[in-house]
Amino acid sequence: MRRWRRQADYAALIRPTSNNSRRNIMAKLGFIGLGIMGAPMAGHLQAGGHKLYLHDVKNPPASLVEGGATVCTSAAEVAKRADIIFLMVPDTPHVEEVLFAEEGIAAGLTPGKIVVDMSSISPIATKEFAKKINKKSCAYLDAPVSGGEVGAKAASLTIMVGGPQEAFDTVKPLFDLMGKNITLVGGNGDGQTTKVANQIIVALNIQAVAEALLFASKAGADPAKVREALMGGFASSRILEVHGERMVKRTFNPGFRIALHQKDLNLALQGAKALGVSLPNTSATQELMNACAANGLSGLDHSALCQAIELMSNHKIAQG
Repeated sequence: MRRWRRQADYAALIRPTSNNSRRNIMAKLGFIGLGIMGAPMAGHLQAGGHKLYLHDVKNPPASLVEGGATVCTSAAEVAKRADIIFLMVPDTPHVEEVLFAEEGIAAGLTPGKIVVDMSSISPIATKEFAKKINKKSCAYLDAPVSGGEVGAKAASLTIMVGGPQEAFDTVKPLFDLMGKNITLVGGNGDGQTTKVANQIIVALNIQAVAEALLFASKAGADPAKVREALMGGFASSRILEVHGERMVKRTFNPGFRIALHQKDLNLALQGAKALGVSLPNTSATQELMNACAANGLSGLDHSALCQAIELMSNHKIAQG
């Protein structure tokens, strides 16, 4: 019972006392991984009045340090000093390293703390990571996000959570500082499974929009006008709105890089193999991303997937 009493104590520190105010006590929060996504997310936690302990492979953003954050020499030090530790790193091996290396998070944990992995990684590995953290009498939440850099900066991320209800309830006020649509989906691993499903839908929608706009353009229609017309019908979607515009305007500076979406679709295909299910359209879309990577485009936004179809068709949606 001790760890849940401690988590209840942490919750008391961060739970709003009303709709417009919070307690005057800072929660001690760790944040590891301060890249394009992690830095603004950590910034929102700091703006919420909480004390941050940071660690990254690079120097943490000066704005966080100037705001009072403490830079730690290792993930273990973060875990020792913080009560709730957030991770936001690129892939499954990175999470495993941060958690279980000699100077990793696990080495600094004491009973009752909560580890929150907001990276997008393997659901299968996540379940094993959670079991190891639970053995230290600590809770584990997998809480991957959707919304990209724009959502991270605007604190409008969708957060898909897997883990125990009590830990979720404790961390929910902190999630509220970073996102808008926050759902406890189920147990550990279910958050990551939801993120993989999200990435399948997004990737296939990007492919569909690219094919439709390329078809329209090759047929002689103005792709910008075609997109505008489709936005008023049943084909309307967020992908058509945002990424369709990127394809027409040729603005492929990364919000979410092709390389990262490749990684996520690889997780989907690995999971499909383990589960014995077929994902034919996911496989086809991954091949288009592979073609983009082979042509040096992996650092572009995933809307640049259209360029693989353009190469095969010898026609661009728009000249830019």
